[in-house]
Amino acid sequence: MTPLFDSHAHLDFGPAEGRVDQVLAEARAAGVRFVAAIGVGRDLASLQAAADIARDHEDVCATAGVHPHDASGADGLLDPLREVGARPEVVAIGEMGLDYHYMHSEREVQQQAFRAQIRIARDLGKPVVLHIRDAHQDVMEILTSEDVGEVGGIVHCFSSGPDELQEYLALGLYISFSGIVTFPAAKSVREAARQTPLDRLLVETDSPYLAPVPHRGKKNQPAYVVHTAQVLADLRNESLDTIATQTTQNAHTIYRL
Repeated sequence: MTPLFDSHAHLDFGPAEGRVDQVLAEARAAGVRFVAAIGVGRDLASLQAAADIARDHEDVCATAGVHPHDASGADGLLDPLREVGARPEVVAIGEMGLDYHYMHSEREVQQQAFRAQIRIARDLGKPVVLHIRDAHQDVMEILTSEDVGEVGGIVHCFSSGPDELQEYLALGLYISFSGIVTFPAAKSVREAARQTPLDRLLVETDSPYLAPVPHRGKKNQPAYVVHTAQVLADLRNESLDTIATQTTQNAHTIYRL
């Protein structure tokens, strides 16, 4: 089988912290060769942590961004983000976006941080990695007005349905499915997975979160992305190798590797 690409994993905190080599070895043993280490900056150290991991590990690339949960502190991180984002191992800006479910930062503050990061991504010529929860309409307005199509991007951990899917596809975005698609009750997500064009499809763990069936309830890790890929293959009546080949190619394309 073509090696899989976990397009979104957190390696600088959770179970992977301090044992990245072991986590990556377990991933390779499971058939996962490539990992995108996602940076979520709460301060300067965390902003550059994923980039440092990618610098030191073959077949790992990185992103850097300020999560909407931490948007209230984004002003002091935008200049450092621009510097970290320019590093060669950083292939995208994010994860960024809007999260109206937890509301750790006020809506207007989240929106300002979101717009500022899209502009940094455009200046650097790098795609964006999007976190979207209970905020579809505002996200669409910002993505459109900030001309996200100039750089492209990924809807990480897609958790909506077919209608929202079509709007994101119309902007030229890639759609990444996490362990949620393995949950039988996630009917709208599973239908969206069936409808996503093969050349826009990505697979991810979002580790250490959202472990797929049969590991649901455990801490997630990149090795488990094979279970998500298998469910995608089953839902779409395609082979696992087809899913592996295309999602790996797609990740290389959007991350410009």
